[in-house]
Amino acid sequence: MASQLKVSVGQYSDKGSKPTNQDYCGVEIPDENLRESKGIAIAIADGISSSEHSKEASSACVTGFLADYFSTPETWSVKKSVQQVLTALNSWLYNQGSQERNRHKGHVTTLSALILKSTTCHVIHIGDSRIYQLREGYLKQLTVDHKTWVSKDKNYLSRAMGADTHLKIDYSKHTVEVGDLYLLSTDGTHEYVSEDNLLKIIRENKNYLDKAAEIIVQQAQINGSPDNVTCQLLLVNELPVQDPNDVYQVLTELPFPPDLAEGMIIDGYRVIREVSSSTRSQLYLVEDTETGMNLILKTPSVNYEDDPAYIDRFIREEWIGRRIANENVVKVYEPTRRRRFLYLISEFLEGSTLRQWMRDNPKPELEEVRLLVEQIAKGLQAFHRLEMLHQDLKPENIILHHAGTVKLIDFGSTKVAGIAEINTPLDQTNLLGTKNYTAPEYANDQPGTNRSDIYSLGVITYQMLTGELPYGEMSAKWKTTDFRGTLIYTPVTDYNAAIPKWISASLRKAVHPDPTKRYDELSEFMYDLRYPNLKLSIEDTRPLIDRNPVGFWQGLCAIFFGIIIYLLFLIKN
Repeated sequence: MASQLKVSVGQYSDKGSKPTNQDYCGVEIPDENLRESKGIAIAIADGISSSEHSKEASSACVTGFLADYFSTPETWSVKKSVQQVLTALNSWLYNQGSQERNRHKGHVTTLSALILKSTTCHVIHIGDSRIYQLREGYLKQLTVDHKTWVSKDKNYLSRAMGADTHLKIDYSKHTVEVGDLYLLSTDGTHEYVSEDNLLKIIRENKNYLDKAAEIIVQQAQINGSPDNVTCQLLLVNELPVQDPNDVYQVLTELPFPPDLAEGMIIDGYRVIREVSSSTRSQLYLVEDTETGMNLILKTPSVNYEDDPAYIDRFIREEWIGRRIANENVVKVYEPTRRRRFLYLISEFLEGSTLRQWMRDNPKPELEEVRLLVEQIAKGLQAFHRLEMLHQDLKPENIILHHAGTVKLIDFGSTKVAGIAEINTPLDQTNLLGTKNYTAPEYANDQPGTNRSDIYSLGVITYQMLTGELPYGEMSAKWKTTDFRGTLIYTPVTDYNAAIPKWISASLRKAVHPDPTKRYDELSEFMYDLRYPNLKLSIEDTRPLIDRNPVGFWQGLCAIFFGIIIYLLFLIKN
């Protein structure tokens, strides 16, 4: 059976020779569901002795970090969650200190934390506390002390929480193995206990981690530590390594629904009609027999009944949809009754796809296009704020609701940063969207970013204004080694002279083959669609033969004609 992430923890802290204990430590082991998506966290902090409120600072830092990290969205990666939480904590600590009369009464502390998620260890570090990894008898320091030495015997802390408005965090990640042991300590401990002694104490007390931590602290005191002393030990007992057969069994607990027809009832949903069907899924308009509400029921295709990766993506689509609350993204509902089959329920949108709108509006007004694109961008921003990429943005996946609202649908290709960090035996290959709208980096198996979704939106915007694609059909060019080099942007003005050149310049940037030369944020693209960006060149950089082939050949013929006349002149003379 699939195993869960399981650890043993021991910790001990003492004021030592100081009047008060300015160290603080803690650990958080959540329930199994949250443990899978967010992991296990352990943290240690050492309040700066020159700071009057260092005890409050270290306590607030550890407790705040452990609480707030597990409150961040499950879709976020560990790194993003940590950055958001620690940036906020640092601002709070700094502001508390700035209210005091001098810097020595501030709230300043070190912080070192470890997050175990799936089979990866994420190390977060600010200051001179330490994190070690013990594997197969070898002790490895995973952090670097943030100290600046002014002489052989004198140094000062160069980085700490609450010391500055700008926070620089050391972040690294490492693979984890069963049996790995992690040691976290403050400088009052590790500076007074040798590594050989640490190894000896841990080896003799590996089954009693609280006792081991206490002995390490006591040893530091015996060796003359003048500081507070704190030690934490975390042993990895089990990792969530899954057997493919176990995973498939879990995924197939709910059978695929039978073929549905008008009038049939499935789990309290009466089928009104089939809306659409493809090789991957079917959509049905259904009525909830309890509420009378019209909804969309999506069922998986029987073509993939034995494909666990497909089933996993189908289940994940509901998981994603229920975590996005945005007026420009279709609502996905959790069934209120016991579910006997695999399907997902979403809101029913009366309207048409953007593809149909483009057919009905071949020459739209620029402002009309702007208003639609801005709504699409708001929907995409909802994904990006949750560190998700839609990855299949195309006219067919955009619905224009009769109420005037644009809605993004279909999350089957969506990439979730937080889920991508979880080890799985399933094939996690990106399910690419339609080639004409998919960013070129995907063709070379490069990872997508927010800029990849911006590329797709740029292509859609271009097509709404012109009825054409900025690089033409992609089918013949896709996956070739020199794919990007073949992409030559055709200005919007070639198809629609009424469009300002600065609009074409903004679209050229949005759909640039090189993602590093695109917009960083959707908001920047939206701004440039409304206001001229003087930094963007409006000149057509294509060779003359591409810009004006008739003019090119006319000019070439004129040159040849001139040469012939000149040669005839030379012959006659």
